[in-house]
Amino acid sequence: MVAHSRDARTARTARRLNAPRPALVEEHADGTPRRVNRQDVALLREEWRVVDRWWTEEPVSRRYFDIVLETGENAVVFRDDAAGTWFTQRA
Repeated sequence: MVAHSRDARTARTARRLNAPRPALVEEHADGTPRRVNRQDVALLREEWRVVDRWWTEEPVSRRYFDIVLETGENAVVFRDDAAGTWFTQRA
């Protein structure tokens, strides 16, 4: 039983490692990120949109960006269209 609870605890921790975190994003006029958490975006590698759960009371509509910051760090940022807020995740 102890092993089971340890495995469950490890699984919960692993899911949280890449959990979205609120981000401070300055946008270009077209809505693409110019600065993320006070760091310039050096390269916008990819962009995609996710629209899901539209049939529920809590639909998901997000615009994702795979970016490289001026420090060389890779990141994924997204704008939650429903809330109008930005989040970041490690790439």
